[in-house]
Amino acid sequence: MPKLKKFNFKKLNTFLKKLPLILARNAFLTFLGLFLISLVLGGIVFYSYYKSVKEPVSSTPGKQSLFKSQTYQEVLKIWEKKEERLKETEYKEYPNLFNP
Repeated sequence: MPKLKKFNFKKLNTFLKKLPLILARNAFLTFLGLFLISLVLGGIVFYSYYKSVKEPVSSTPGKQSLFKSQTYQEVLKIWEKKEERLKETEYKEYPNLFNP
């Protein structure tokens, strides 16, 4: 059975402490690296969008949405009630608080 190497957290800690200094000394290379990472991520997003747009939409009858007239009528009733309440506020006169 092969032995697993122990992970040395002290080396990682010292490297992470030195990392800002290393990145500051090589600012141009850091910029290039971050720029390449952003290009790759942008390419992945663009490709996934392009692929999702290119996929054909299947027009199988099983997946068609059915029009539910009962629900539509309920929504219309709610809208009519809201419109009536809105019209009631137009005719209601409020007392002027600044002119007694």
